[in-house]
Amino acid sequence: MSNQGYDEELRAERAYIEKLYARLDRERAQAGARYRAALGETGIALVERDADVRIRARETVRLNVADNGLCFGRLDALSGERGYVGRIGLFDDEDDYEPLLLDWRAPAARPFYTATAATPENMRRRRQFHTMGRRVIDFTDEVLGRPGDDERGDAALLAAVNAPRGEGMRDIVATIQAEQDEIIRLGHAGVLVVEGGPGTGKTAVALHRVAYLLYTQRERMSRSGVLVVGPSPLFLEHIGRVLPSLGESDVVFLTPGGLVPGLRVTAEDTPEVAQLKGSLKILDVLAAAVADRQKVPEEPVPVELADVTVALDAGIAGEARLEARRSGLPHNEARPVFREHVMTIIAERAVAMIGEGWLTPEDRGAWADLRADVLEELAEHEELAAALDGLWPELTPETLLAPLYMSPRRLEAAGADPALFRVDGAAWTVSDVPLLDELAGLLGRDDSAERATARRRAAEDAEYAAGVMDVMKLDREEMDEDIMLAAENLIYAEDLAGRFAERDTRDLADRAAADRDWTYGHVVVDEAQELSEMDWRVLMRRCPSRSFTIVGDLAQRRSAAGARSWGSVLAPYVADRWVYRELTVNYRTPAEIMLVAGALLARFAPDARRPESVRACGVRPWSRRVADGELQDAIAEFVRDEAGREGTSAVIGPADVPGAIPPSAAKGLEFDAVLVVAPERILAEGPRGAAELYVALTRATQRLGVLHREPLPPELSGLAEAGVPVRAGHRRFL
Repeated sequence: MSNQGYDEELRAERAYIEKLYARLDRERAQAGARYRAALGETGIALVERDADVRIRARETVRLNVADNGLCFGRLDALSGERGYVGRIGLFDDEDDYEPLLLDWRAPAARPFYTATAATPENMRRRRQFHTMGRRVIDFTDEVLGRPGDDERGDAALLAAVNAPRGEGMRDIVATIQAEQDEIIRLGHAGVLVVEGGPGTGKTAVALHRVAYLLYTQRERMSRSGVLVVGPSPLFLEHIGRVLPSLGESDVVFLTPGGLVPGLRVTAEDTPEVAQLKGSLKILDVLAAAVADRQKVPEEPVPVELADVTVALDAGIAGEARLEARRSGLPHNEARPVFREHVMTIIAERAVAMIGEGWLTPEDRGAWADLRADVLEELAEHEELAAALDGLWPELTPETLLAPLYMSPRRLEAAGADPALFRVDGAAWTVSDVPLLDELAGLLGRDDSAERATARRRAAEDAEYAAGVMDVMKLDREEMDEDIMLAAENLIYAEDLAGRFAERDTRDLADRAAADRDWTYGHVVVDEAQELSEMDWRVLMRRCPSRSFTIVGDLAQRRSAAGARSWGSVLAPYVADRWVYRELTVNYRTPAEIMLVAGALLARFAPDARRPESVRACGVRPWSRRVADGELQDAIAEFVRDEAGREGTSAVIGPADVPGAIPPSAAKGLEFDAVLVVAPERILAEGPRGAAELYVALTRATQRLGVLHREPLPPELSGLAEAGVPVRAGHRRFL
């Protein structure tokens, strides 16, 4: 294309995209008006109005987030038709509702990501726009179907992966690649496992799959929302902008330490303890710990009544305990069964003692009256109530688990490993969260008092309403008009108050995050190789439909309790009914850095497949050995060097290195430049340390440096001594 032809095309494209923005602005104004109208709507049920408001609010959000990068491409078909591709779909309501812009998730837009020179899918050309704000800066064209050329042009992709990193992950709607698109649009409704090494885009693929599912299954998904589970708060902050940028807000982001409402736990156990808590064997310990709190008295407890004293002994309590356990109810919900059975036996003994010598078997009415009197007395008996609370206490997950950890006797009684003992039982760790969640199910809740209160209030309300209605039945002509009006308003006010009390105006994400019993339409699990068997039980409870996108890399597993194979963790829930896909292209880590990381990977995970880097950055990684007193100065030098560059940087190393991010906290993150400190200390932790060092080495997109005090570990020293020239007198290339 000549320069003149290019300029004319550019002007035409700018004019078209200006038309798209004008249409967007009109739709945004109309959506805002509909939202305001819904807020002020009267004369309809509040639930209906709230639903309408939420729909209008979601519509407004969808249009607002589309402003940046509204249109990023064009497809030209062999038939001569053109289709523009962007973040959302726009239609021309003045021209038979013709499509002006295709939503990137629509089937018609798929060739934009999948067409190649070898398989053009009836497409002649793919055009990609580069924009700044609302203005088109330039465009690049890829002519499809050329003989002998089986690769798609990747100018836009390389521009994206080479661009400096910002504060969070960006969406990839403009640069989705064919292998990624196949996973994003996969029709499988159950469990999908996506595995890929560092930089293969598995997190971005999972998030865009969520956006695709919300687009194609909006009605089902919008009722229950989506849960995204990531390894750390830093990671969730990093990815948290992607789905909102795609117009999706019905999403809850949590770490494994936040899966129980009200808890946000980040502390970790030792590998040994984490493995004990993460194994399904802990289920027997928890069940035994609950049973251990269901006791019988060591000595008989005297129950003094008005006429007699009856002993609450081990026999009575044991019989009641057996009856309560046979009910199959959770511990707290079985408390009323235990209490009622104890009181029934005590009442029978008390009646026999009271009636001895003066009541005959034929005096059935007298026996029944006496039994009713005794039961009423027992129901108000404070000492008996206290004794029963001690034998079968109401428990919460916290009040059971914390004392268990603090008591060697209780640990032994529950058959637990002594290693679970700790002085501060309530110093919760991430490994405790699935145990607390499990206990919530084992314990249940005793709502008998709440139900009794509700019944009493309902009776009082009914009595009050009946009285008001009796007043209103009087001859209206004989009533004072003000009294009549007050009565009618009172009834309306009571009804209105009740309706408002039942309303929950929080959005779906807030309601779901606060409700342990909430079930989601879809769950995304990132860094899934780190989750224990107990973690998976929590997640499967959260999604009974078993609709999951699971992404991870078994080679990067650092947790002793984590997955060693996908089949082993999924088999108890879905057997072999799950689909596996692998991402093989590394879009983040340049070849120079992957050469170093790949050598380490070959040492500790020889069977793992190293992802192929799509690019080289031209900057080789460097290493530098420093003395103890030089470390902080060397770190400061790196920080100063990077402060003058565009993009982001990070220091990754052991937790006691000032200013460093631990490798575990860096999982899933990416930076333009990374300085890895003390790799020999990271490796010293064994297989877990090797995986953590692999994570640390693969966070950089452009520049990687290594500071070490001891000689480089064997996994790295071979490359360091490969005859590559020394830089600046003290740095040597790896």
